[in-house]
Amino acid sequence: MGTEAVMGWDVGGAHLKGAYVDAHGRVVRVFQLPCPLWQGMAPLSRGIQEIREAMEAAPAVHAVTMTGEMADLFEDRDIGVRSLTAVMQESLDGATLWIYAGRAGFLGPEAVVRDPAPAASANWHASATYAAHGVEEGLFVDVGSTTTDIVPFRDRAVRARGHTDRERMAADELVYTGVVRTPVMVLADRIPFRGDWLRVMAERFASTADVYRLAGGLPAHADLLPSADGGGKGVADSARRLARMLGCDGVHGDLSEWRRVAGFLAERQLGHIRDACECVLSRGVLGEGAPLVGAGVGRFVVRTIAGRMGRPYLDFGALLPAQTMQTGLGGADCAPAVTVALLARRRLRAQPVEVAPG
Repeated sequence: MGTEAVMGWDVGGAHLKGAYVDAHGRVVRVFQLPCPLWQGMAPLSRGIQEIREAMEAAPAVHAVTMTGEMADLFEDRDIGVRSLTAVMQESLDGATLWIYAGRAGFLGPEAVVRDPAPAASANWHASATYAAHGVEEGLFVDVGSTTTDIVPFRDRAVRARGHTDRERMAADELVYTGVVRTPVMVLADRIPFRGDWLRVMAERFASTADVYRLAGGLPAHADLLPSADGGGKGVADSARRLARMLGCDGVHGDLSEWRRVAGFLAERQLGHIRDACECVLSRGVLGEGAPLVGAGVGRFVVRTIAGRMGRPYLDFGALLPAQTMQTGLGGADCAPAVTVALLARRRLRAQPVEVAPG
């Protein structure tokens, strides 16, 4: 493979994602494994080992980005960043490790241990930076299992208003909604059912994975974590969980009625994301013809939003080099892992990427 192969890692609180980019710059393998950090660090160590065993050759550099420092396993985010960095170092047996730190670019582990804050939840910045070097302008929208990132870019630079999670949430650049793990109760406080508006129970009886199993759109490779009740993931199981949100059992309605409930909830989630996109676009940073660039396992939602807004849609996968698909999983599903690998390879080849000062 040569000396310029790079492995990209995105260490999340619920999933571990990886991307192997070979010495020719091709995305050879993309990985996604369940990694519930709230249960401890063991799932992460096992996941790293599993992915490493599947690599074709040892990469020159391992490039890491993370959001898992937010897991309640850690007392605070600084501790989380330091802990995850330490696990990566230990698991990679002393291999060269670069940590992505947003506007600061790549840092070594020692620098991150001294000042963890820039490396915290910076994965969105890597993906948006890569998009900014492939398209003149656009709104990068990554809908994942848990969150949605909304990032404007123009003139080869990220034009984000916020950089920390707090700043990004205040600016509608980070919306805590995704197509797998989001509890249904946060999407709507009441749902129409048989001519009545029924209040939604404030319980985590069902998640958005149930919504999209019934409404359609959820890729099978995105549905890796246990359901809300630990039960099955079939259509009937999802209908039963959605019914419980309304104080019902599945037998209190037929499947068409539960699909209607799911469709209503999917529309509410789409509305939340579209509202945030409209807020970011209202700044006037982007032109009327700027596309929505969709990434993440929920980018089917971005495509729909672009159509309703009358804007072009561009799949993030179209910006990536040649890639190999495995069971449907592709680079656009794991955009941060792929882009930190590609950005690290550019640095390795002395082709620095300019990053806007903010």
